[in-house]
Amino acid sequence: MNLRNRTTQGAATIGLLLTTTVLAAPEAIAASKDPSTASVDSVAPKPLGQLGPLTALVIERLLVSDNVAAAKFGTASPIEDPVREAQVLEQVRQQAEAVGVNSQAAVAIFRDQITASKEVQRGLFARWTAHPDEAPTTRPDLSQIRGRLDQLTTALLAELKDTESLRNKPVACSVQLALAEVSGAAQEQLDTLHRQALRTATDSVCRPGGPGDQQSWPLL
Repeated sequence: MNLRNRTTQGAATIGLLLTTTVLAAPEAIAASKDPSTASVDSVAPKPLGQLGPLTALVIERLLVSDNVAAAKFGTASPIEDPVREAQVLEQVRQQAEAVGVNSQAAVAIFRDQITASKEVQRGLFARWTAHPDEAPTTRPDLSQIRGRLDQLTTALLAELKDTESLRNKPVACSVQLALAEVSGAAQEQLDTLHRQALRTATDSVCRPGGPGDQQSWPLL
């Protein structure tokens, strides 16, 4: 069961923060997208809260999945690639151990990233098959895409290390994650497919020991 749904206290706090975010988000997004108010040095808004930077990377990885889908669509390249997935997870495990991140937690989180990516790919394949006029007209280079994914892996592991203390507190983590997800989805104007995939991609973020870990964690 997802930790975000486990406590009344967490749910109440999340609701308060989400209400504040939803009320503030449209105005903030409108300002950021208004070319008349943008400056040369302006920076795109990021998801809110302590898990904002981590969530921003997760969202970027999801959006890269669009390019993965475009590279595979209409080819013999399958969405499911167990060998490649195993290689990625083993690399994550090794990199996590090298930088001092709980490798079990890191592998669980990146397994969710892979699952979410496949959700996006399947959704886009179905959309493009049903509406050929929406299908991509160019095919991105999959090797370049994988290079970007490797960069995101390094950045995500760094964020996992920086947020370890927070992620060891399930309720506080759940509150911050919900805040980051809602604000990030609004800022990036994610559609239903990508919003659902974002939930999948962050499912294990607040489980510091990985799925099945029953250790007792401090709540706040």
